[in-house]
Amino acid sequence: AAAEAPLRWEPRCRQQLRHLQDGARIAARLPPRLDGHWVSTGCEVRPGPEFLTRSYLFYSNRLFKAHQFYYWDPSCREPSYSLVIKGKVRLRQASWITRGATEADYHLHKVGIVFHSRRAMREVAAWVNGTSGPGCSGFLPAGRSWAPGALYEVLSAKMERDCTAALGFAMHELSLVRVEQHYQALPRPGGRLVEELYLGDIHTEWRERLHYRPTGYQRPLQNALHHVHPCPACGIIYRADEHHPPILPVRAELPMQLSGSWVSTHCEVRPAVLFLTRYFIFHGSNHTWEGYYYHYSDPLCKQPTFTIYASGRYTQGIPSSKVRGGTELAFKVTQARVTPMDQVTVMMLNSSEPGSCGLTNSWHAGMERDITPTNGCLALGIKLPHTEYELFKTEQDARDRSLLFIGERPTDGSSPDRPDKRPTSYQAPLIQCAGASEEFSEYISLKYSGKPDASGNGALKPLPVAFLLFIALQFLRWD
Repeated sequence: AAAEAPLRWEPRCRQQLRHLQDGARIAARLPPRLDGHWVSTGCEVRPGPEFLTRSYLFYSNRLFKAHQFYYWDPSCREPSYSLVIKGKVRLRQASWITRGATEADYHLHKVGIVFHSRRAMREVAAWVNGTSGPGCSGFLPAGRSWAPGALYEVLSAKMERDCTAALGFAMHELSLVRVEQHYQALPRPGGRLVEELYLGDIHTEWRERLHYRPTGYQRPLQNALHHVHPCPACGIIYRADEHHPPILPVRAELPMQLSGSWVSTHCEVRPAVLFLTRYFIFHGSNHTWEGYYYHYSDPLCKQPTFTIYASGRYTQGIPSSKVRGGTELAFKVTQARVTPMDQVTVMMLNSSEPGSCGLTNSWHAGMERDITPTNGCLALGIKLPHTEYELFKTEQDARDRSLLFIGERPTDGSSPDRPDKRPTSYQAPLIQCAGASEEFSEYISLKYSGKPDASGNGALKPLPVAFLLFIALQFLRWD
């Protein structure tokens, strides 16, 4: 018989996850209100890698003006070029794929580019002249010299000219929108209002990003008037324009210190309808790790579907040659356990092929089962043992809290199981909730949270979007 999983918790880790599971006092309007000025809170990393900051201004008449500032470095201190994007966006219906999101249509009127160095102009000219279609081959003649502050038009709807493909540029992020409001805890009563704008994710494969329609989100922008404090980058980005790109403050580079416990800062959304929170423990003394992945059916992480526990070993990290500031590691996953938390998952696991996912017909809501003896779980796409090639980095935020960024999962749902599939961008950060030297004060079991029915058994609440779980599971791949 399977026992409930004993979890080792440090009180701050438990408090953070409980805060998330309580909804973290988050409100989300449907449809969202986009009006206002939204800015990055720091240097962002997109697949490639690309380093950028964003400043988006939405008007009440549905027009928008967006700035994207690109850099050579992961600290966003060496500008390469800036894009100024003008267009119109129209909100449509609530997304039936990504719960809590709103779908939108957009139309681009103009896109201009300003180069901040001769090197940037040479590189972009080579891309555009070499890869764009008819009408773009002479976009920047080879002999043209760099003119500081000059604006070159790369897209014009009026002229029916679009030379942006060579930049890997698309604004498909505007096709999926979510706005969240919460209050930042402060010493004074009530806290400070924070508004965050979640836009669609960017495909991890360069060749796919021009056609991809998002089902997840990228790092959120925050309202320039209602953002987390302190935010040294917010004001700098707010005041910037295409001629004066933001130069972010110098930040000390931290050595990679994985040891300790790390937990999600909010309910996370991955492509293909996966809502989850994560909790990791890294044991630096023997290079072993444990991870808990709590999956949910809703964007506030209140309706649990299943939990995965995984453990194994990891290698000594080496500096990444491709993503400056990142560290490359390899993680071996050797053990895994699964706890179904709703009837949909129970039924699916019990109907799986015998010998492919733990003991046949042994699954019950709230009860953990070991899937190591069956080399994983075919129904969940988990194969054991296996190795993943990862990208990590650590930072300190403006409040001196330690953050851990782990490589972004491939958008197609596959696993980074080869060195050439190693990520070049990051997921949402985890926050350190316990250091390596801190002892875990108590053991807490995973509990099934269903309310008792008349017989005293846990009642399974109906899931109005249960079919979405099946869609999500088709994209969850660990092999």
